[in-house]
Amino acid sequence: MKENIRISVIVPVYNLQDDLERCVVSIMAQTYSDLEIILIDDGSTDGSRDVIQKLADMDGRIVPVYKENGGVTSARLAGLRKATGEYIGFVDGDDEIEPDMYEFLLKNALDYNADISHCGYQMVFDDGRVNYFYNTGRVVLQDRNTGLKDLLEGAFVEPGLWNKLFHRKLLAKLLNSEVMDLSIKINEDLLMNYYLFSEAETAVYQDECKYKYMAKGMSNSIQSLNEHKIFDPIKVKNIIVSISDTELKPFAWKAYVKTCISVYNMLAIGGLNKFSKPAKIVRQKLSDSKKYWELLEKKQRILIWMILHLNIMYEVIYRFYEKYLMNKRYD
Repeated sequence: MKENIRISVIVPVYNLQDDLERCVVSIMAQTYSDLEIILIDDGSTDGSRDVIQKLADMDGRIVPVYKENGGVTSARLAGLRKATGEYIGFVDGDDEIEPDMYEFLLKNALDYNADISHCGYQMVFDDGRVNYFYNTGRVVLQDRNTGLKDLLEGAFVEPGLWNKLFHRKLLAKLLNSEVMDLSIKINEDLLMNYYLFSEAETAVYQDECKYKYMAKGMSNSIQSLNEHKIFDPIKVKNIIVSISDTELKPFAWKAYVKTCISVYNMLAIGGLNKFSKPAKIVRQKLSDSKKYWELLEKKQRILIWMILHLNIMYEVIYRFYEKYLMNKRYD
């Protein structure tokens, strides 16, 4: 494969002094060498800038960018404006990638004439466990609508940006308009993916796990619930509903309702008395979307009925379900 096609790899950085070098070294070690590694420091207050400068001194392919804090979407957009590559990739600054990930993704993009090439990933836990999603080797070709449906349904398309390679021709809408809401802190990557897949004619997915997602502190997510974690996922799905065309609208509404259920379940784990105001808002959103319940599976329709009618008893039932049944997925 020719090595005259540049890939720009964008790494947003905010207070990652302890993890960044490990991440960037895994990018520097790629078997595909024609890389532009753009490190966007988003106003870090720790020693991240020193780490970035150290890495830039080590490898001339590294492009440091320093900006005031504006959030991860702002950092990614700054990286996109700086990028010169024909293809664009994203890596989170505390994750790692397999040595051949970009060679693998670019080869598939070229072989299948695809605007987006993506792959499976590994979830690496603090205790050393690794879950693979899913490493079957399967190859799936997606046209525009199939890719968007798979993204909304979580089939083959991980909502993160980090296990993908995008042709730069997909970027025009993101760079020349204000479509990205910078106030969104959670699921912002899903929204950016939706815009990018909307511009793609063809995507190719091969289920080999080339990206390493470091699942740090996942068990503490309930304790750190805030307005963004509660309402941003619903806001993102609402935006997607508003921009989806007629064929995709039912899939967008289904994703919206399922997200409302998931958010309410999260509140139930945190305590419905503690989160009574947001719980009431989410119940109302579910009630207002009643005509779309028929798009859901029977189990999900039962959950909605329970949410709307059982109130605090739902918390007891769901906590039992989550503790004794759902957690078995990661055993």
